Formats: sequence, structure tokens, C-alpha cells
Amino acid sequence: MSINKKCVDAIRVLSAEAIQRAKSGHPGICLGAAPIGYEVFKDFLKFNSANPHWDNRDRFVLSAGHGSMLLYSLLHLFGYDLTKEDLMNFRQLGSRTPGHPEYGKTDGVETSTGPLGQGIGNAVGFALAEAHLASIFNRPDFPVVDHFTYVLCGEGCLEEGLGYEACSFAGTQKLGKLILLYDKNDITIEGNIKTNFNEDIATRFCAQGWQVIRVPNANDLNVLKSAIERAKSDLTRPSIVICTSKIGCGCPLEGSEKVHGAPMGEENLAKLKENLNWTEEPFEVPEDVKEHCLAIAEEKREYEQEWNRLFARYEEAYPELAEKYKNYMNGYELDFNELFSKFDFSSPEATRASSGKILNEIAKNIPNLLSGSADLAPSTLTGLKCSGAFSPENRSGRNIQFGIREHAMAAISNGIQLHGGLRILCSTFFSFSDYMKGGIRISGLLNVPVIYVMTHDSIGVGEDGPTHQPMEQLIALRSIPNIKVFRPCDGKETLAAYISALTGQSPTVLVLSRQNLNQYLNSGLKAVTGGYVLQDCKGTPDVILIGTGSEIDICAGAKEILENDGIRTRVVSMPCLEEFENQTEEYKESVLPKSVKARVCVEAASHFAWYKYSRDYGEVIAMHSFGTSAPAKVLFEHYGFTKENVAEKARISLDKVNAEDGKSKKHR
Repeated sequence: MSINKKCVDAIRVLSAEAIQRAKSGHPGICLGAAPIGYEVFKDFLKFNSANPHWDNRDRFVLSAGHGSMLLYSLLHLFGYDLTKEDLMNFRQLGSRTPGHPEYGKTDGVETSTGPLGQGIGNAVGFALAEAHLASIFNRPDFPVVDHFTYVLCGEGCLEEGLGYEACSFAGTQKLGKLILLYDKNDITIEGNIKTNFNEDIATRFCAQGWQVIRVPNANDLNVLKSAIERAKSDLTRPSIVICTSKIGCGCPLEGSEKVHGAPMGEENLAKLKENLNWTEEPFEVPEDVKEHCLAIAEEKREYEQEWNRLFARYEEAYPELAEKYKNYMNGYELDFNELFSKFDFSSPEATRASSGKILNEIAKNIPNLLSGSADLAPSTLTGLKCSGAFSPENRSGRNIQFGIREHAMAAISNGIQLHGGLRILCSTFFSFSDYMKGGIRISGLLNVPVIYVMTHDSIGVGEDGPTHQPMEQLIALRSIPNIKVFRPCDGKETLAAYISALTGQSPTVLVLSRQNLNQYLNSGLKAVTGGYVLQDCKGTPDVILIGTGSEIDICAGAKEILENDGIRTRVVSMPCLEEFENQTEEYKESVLPKSVKARVCVEAASHFAWYKYSRDYGEVIAMHSFGTSAPAKVLFEHYGFTKENVAEKARISLDKVNAEDGKSKKHR
């Protein structure tokens, strides 16, 4: 038996053993696609397993993340910090081998995958980032940014709409260093795909501008090698290598959906080993396989050493560029006080307009910041005036025209941010954040600081009607762990939101108005706390009005009405609930003292977020339905977002508090 065949079999057996031990997992792809993974790692992937984060490594993305044991087996064999015990601990609490690959938990895992298609989008982001950085830094004889992105997928990733969007974008952009390896076994959970996915994939990808290469038998390593070499040779377009395989190859369930998503069982595992002439103890690997794979890994370490020598010469030839490269990789810092001084937020202005000014000023000082939109930059005002559009003719362009592809935009942005060396902002209308939810959720899971700008934030959109008026989107995004959602009330709060986004590690969503909003004397950097006293009264307040965004103006108007009636009123701006909850208990008490029970929460969106703050005696003015088509002013009045209604609700809340206090005194 050849050493290559033994290595492929080792991947198959290790994967099957781990899945069987866990009594959970997806053995089918691990057995069928083992040759594909092995061939990529053996002959093509540039990596240093001793330094998995080396800048110029090739990226390998397992978009079909349910096949995680395939990746873990490869990492184990090729010298990454993943032990036999880690494989044995597959899918267990706290292990480095979770059920789907998770970025940050396992060396060699480039991104968290599992929701099908997300990995393809991430891979497109990696390839875009490589192309952009190469255009900035490479010089003749100095290819300091020069690597490929390989992504392995199955039918599911190509059936998902995200796969269509991302691949269409990649073809249009001619991302020639992107290679998609399609494990074509024609099986999904429900069985053969002939009843639901019978399109001509080759023709589809040709139409999208890809090079298409076929491998009739995925077990033929020589043909696989030739196919990938051919893919690498054409840098004018991305390539798909269609590898025909058999799900569960080598086991009695080969070719059946029964081997897709469940352990194959002890008897079938034993039969697999018998078919492969495998006699090793569980989780053990033959010495010649170990030596072979580790020798390859040792040779590949030279890639980084060569690159280090190249970069040393680059520093001598282009010292300013080398310094710029380091700044790109390490990140830029802004003087935020100086940034504040550049703006005069004194006249009413939509927060999307404030955002556009702020973003363009920031872009002057952070040259590695890219900005993209889903065909909406003229409306979201996120275009960078200092640069052109990224394109095949202009790889240095900092504006990414994603087209009308929100789902792919989020996934691609995650890949750009994960790549290193770049910051990414992307934008669309807030109601369309629903199309991006999967990618935004992955941003939170990855803990990468992608900036999402969402404009046209409420019923203030007006005549466009309920399809374009966000209602439940705020609570939907606020429900995602590790996401900061800012809805600023004016220009200074918008700037504070950007500062929070640029100084934190988690993703941030800026939710901005289309209509003009007033500017406030006391707003500003305090907004980074998530909630603060915007307007106060003398002494302890009788009532607290809490709002966000455009509704702050309504609260300020209500305060004036209430103060004229002798009711001491505090206005609290709470642009980011998540950041407010991160503050100390002492700070939160200083803003919202528990002793002040009369409260009104005001937001032109779903009411669900606010009962925590209104508490037992407070009132909530929010949306309980979809909006409707009418001018914005009419809609705000129709749904009760007026200063008069806020003042009335404040009195109702005070009456409830006083009634309860009266009962308490009576009982005493």
C-alpha cells in the first residue's frame, strides 16, 4: 500500500473513530473527502503548523463545517497543536474539537463554519483581502502578500442562496486566488439530490465567470493534484474543482444518506477498518504515516522562513512601505479628542449624514479601513471619498460594491476582517438586516470587529411603508450575544458609536436615521457607556424618560411639558443597551436610580427590550405592529410618538407609583 493511500485511510479512520466515540457527528464527508483534504495539505497549502497565524499562509476553509473531524484529523497529522486526546474528546464540553470548527478554539481553524454557505462567503473575503493588500504592498520581486484561499464545500453550500451570492461576486471580481473544492457525492440528509438539486453546476459556474475543472474520481490523488495545479495557474478568475466522490467511502453505508449525520456504528466501523486493512489500535496512527506527514509539515515551515527573509529585504528596499505594512497588521490608533474637534454638530442632521462625515474623516486616518454596501452607498452615505471602488482593474479601491447581496456581504466582511490587516464596514437599510442575520450572528460568534451601518431606522422612513420600516430588527440584533447595537440620537452620539466600534473587539451595529434630528448640548463621548443622563433636573427626579435615536427629541419635548407642571424630569439617552449593561452597578444606579419608579421608555421599534427598564410602574411607548405607508410626521403621531403622549404616560406612571405608595403607607 502506498504511503499516500495509508495517510488518506488514517484520516478516514481517525474521523470515524472520533465520531463513534462521541456517538455524534458526520462521518460521510470525512470518508468521502479525505483524499481532497489530504492532497491540499500535502502538495499545495502553505502553512507553518508551529505558527498557525503567519501572515502569508494559505487559507483553508471547511465550509461544510459538519465535516469537522476531517479538518481535525488533517491538523493532527500535519503537526498542529491537536493531540490524540483532543481527537478522543471530540464534541465534548470544553474540548478543542467542537462539533463544528470554531475560530479561536483550534489552531489551524480559520473561521467558524457550519451554517452552510457561510464558509464560502468567508473564503471570498479572504481572497478579496489578499488581492487588496497585494495591490498596496507588493512590488517587483517583493510579493509580500501572495497566498491562495482553498475552500471545501458540498451540495448544501451550493444550494444555499448565500453560496450563489458569494460565488457570483467572486466571479465578477475575478478573484483568481480563490479555489473552491466541491465534494460532489449527490447525497444530503434526505437522500439523493436528484429530486431537489439537479442543475448543471459546471455551466452555472462558467456563467458566473469561474474556471471549471472536473475530477471524475476524488480518490485519484494524481488527477486531484493536476486539477489543483491547473486551478492555480489561472489567476484571472476563481476556480471550482468538481470532485466526484462517494459519501462514506469504504464503509458498508457508502453512498447512503445513513452515513451523513450519524455515527456508523461499531460493526460498520469494524468493517471499514477491515476494508482498509487497518490494524492499528483506536486513535493510533502508523509510524510511517506520522513520519511522512510531519516531514511534510517540517518542510512547509520553510515557507515562513523564506517570507521572513523576503520581508527583511523588503524593509531595506521599501522602509516606508514595510512600516505601513506593520501598521496595517497591528492596527491604527486615533486621537479621539482631536477627532471630536473636527466636527460642528450644531444644526439638525440625519445621523446617517453625520455618519458619512465621520466615516470619511476616520478613513483619512485609518488607511486600511474598507467600506462596502449592498448597492446603497448613496443612501447609507458610507462611500469613502478618498478612494475608488475595488475592482479587477483597481484592487486598491477601498469601496466595495457588493451588489444587492446582503447575505453574502456579511459573510464576505467576516472573511475580510478575519484575514488580518484590514478593517471592514458594510451597510444597507436596517429592514434588510434580516437578510444579513446569519452573517451578523457569526460575527458575534467569531468576536471580530466588523462594523455594520444600518440606515433608515424606523417608521421615520415614512411613505415606503412597512416592508421598509424596521420594527422587530432592533430586538432581533440585541438578542445576539456579543453584538453592540448603537442607535444614536445625534451627531456626537454617532461619533461615540464609531469610537466604541473602533476600540472594541466585538462587532458593532450602527442604526441611523434618514430624517434630520436635533443636536444636544450635553451629548457626546459619554454615549460609549451605552446610557447616560442627557438632560437632568434639580434634585431627585420624579420621573425618568428613557429613549434612543429620534425618540430622544420627543422625550426632551415631554420633559419641557412636565417641568412646566412642576414634575422633575430626567431624560436618559440609551443608545446601546449592551454597553450600558456592561457598566458597574454603581454607574447604572447613578443613571437609573431604583428609587425613581416612575419611568417611560420610548422607542419606535418593538417593545420587548424595554420592560427591564420600565419596571413595575413604568410605561413603554413602542411598536406593537408593523408600520404603514404615510409621511413620517403623520406616522409618529399615529403611533403615539409625540411629546404630549410621553408626558401623559409619565403622569400615568407617577399615578401608579403614588397609588402604590399610598397603599404602603395605609398598610403601615
